[in-house]
Amino acid sequence: MATYITNLEQLRRLQEVTDAALAHLELEDLLSSLLLRIRELLEVDTCAALLLDESSNELVARAAVGLEEEVEHGVRIPVGRGFAGRVAASKQPVILDDVDHADVLNPILREKGIKSLLGVPLLVGGEAIGVLHVGVLRRREFTADDVELLQFAGDRAALAIEHARAFRAERRARERLEHVQAVTDAALAHLELDELLKVLLPRIRGVLRADTCAVLLLDSKSNELVARAAVGIEEEVEREVRIPVGGGFAGRVAAERRPVILDDVDQAHVLNPILRETGIKSMCGVPLLVAGEAIGVLHVGVLRHRKFTRDDVELLELVAERVALAIERAQLHEETLRLDALRANFVAIASHELRTPAASVYGVLKTLAGHAGLSPELRDELVQTGVEQGERLRRLLEQLLDLSRLDANAVTVSPKPIAVRTVLEEIARDTVPAGIHVTFDVPRELAALADRLVLDRVVSNLLTNAVRYGEPPLVVAAEERDRHLRISVSDAGRGIPEDVRARLFEPFAREPDTSGAGLGLAISRSYARAHGGDLVYEPSGSGTRFELVLPQD
Repeated sequence: MATYITNLEQLRRLQEVTDAALAHLELEDLLSSLLLRIRELLEVDTCAALLLDESSNELVARAAVGLEEEVEHGVRIPVGRGFAGRVAASKQPVILDDVDHADVLNPILREKGIKSLLGVPLLVGGEAIGVLHVGVLRRREFTADDVELLQFAGDRAALAIEHARAFRAERRARERLEHVQAVTDAALAHLELDELLKVLLPRIRGVLRADTCAVLLLDSKSNELVARAAVGIEEEVEREVRIPVGGGFAGRVAAERRPVILDDVDQAHVLNPILRETGIKSMCGVPLLVAGEAIGVLHVGVLRHRKFTRDDVELLELVAERVALAIERAQLHEETLRLDALRANFVAIASHELRTPAASVYGVLKTLAGHAGLSPELRDELVQTGVEQGERLRRLLEQLLDLSRLDANAVTVSPKPIAVRTVLEEIARDTVPAGIHVTFDVPRELAALADRLVLDRVVSNLLTNAVRYGEPPLVVAAEERDRHLRISVSDAGRGIPEDVRARLFEPFAREPDTSGAGLGLAISRSYARAHGGDLVYEPSGSGTRFELVLPQD
């Protein structure tokens, strides 16, 4: 009769284990409820569950009753070693009748005074996903019935754990989709880049549960990443942080075009001091890719040490894909607006510039045709005016044609070997009026590969401006340095006013009350860039100095 009652009690307790396994979808709640019932079922002092970490092939203490330190200390046991490791590796129950004389890796077992242990594998589809073990504080010989009972409970626990994991995975997938959708909605809602980033970054910070979020965009001219927007680390934008591609944290992300994680910022190689000043401890960064090319970097950071997981990286990459496309879309929109405004301005100014000489030529011809009795002196003066205005009109049309050909990439550059000083002297002789002296600081033996047309267009324009607006002495210098031919034209005039410098190379940019259409420098720079080089203005204490830079590789 007593055995019958005992069996009934065990069945009741087993049913409680099954009920607990079915009642919870959250893994932590499930394990907490299960272990209490299993400890009662086996009439033991401790009960613990260790789950397999497949990435390290270790068992990780996940929940315990009577042995809570195992979880608090983050105990990890390699599969195949120690008590729990043997259970997982063999996929069979293991009994330790005497813990004091057994092979156990976990010192907490002895520290707690556990004398005997019984462990069973948690099996799903024949594979061990963890270990369930119970212990007692007095010697006990666990029986075959104990083993069967614990394995029965373990089987139900394993299925419940797998069910809870599946539920968690589904929920996380749903949350990820919701997060990505929130970012996508923001990406589609804004065309202005600054407004777009202002909305996106707080959402991304929330999605990744981070403290900081920043976007750096590539400046292709300098091959640097420039801080464009940030939340939680606004100083990065305020100080206009620039990071060379390949250097530091963000530079590595852009150069390698793959995610980079810094578990400990204090011990990592970072170029940006603001990261440490802000107190960031861990970071994760991913490239912003468009057609496989990095246009920037997106990174998040936390103010406490955190190991960013594979899921974190995948989520940030998903977000970055949307962000990159949105940024490209916003940049194209801004470029379209800029070009539309530039085109409208260009047409208006070009029409105005053409109208003046055209009207003068027409006026002269109309006067000559309609007044046969003009004096020879007045007729000669009118003809001279017509010639001058006709030349101005011809020159302006030629410049506009040059601009259109350069914009359409219709200019073919053909670098050939030249004697630099000889060519520069010829250009100066054809450009500078007689009586104006030009000093040449050019080695006679200097030779280079350059397109004569490019040199003529650029240097003649610079010399014309120096004669027209500068003061002597006029100096033309040249050298080969850093695998580039560098030709400079300088004068001792008053230089370019600061308010004009920012738009110096834009079409029709010129100082007030000066003659000329303001196309020369725009055309000169376009020719230089068509040659793979550049034309730059170099401010100095006095005078004006422009430098033409052409590659020699």
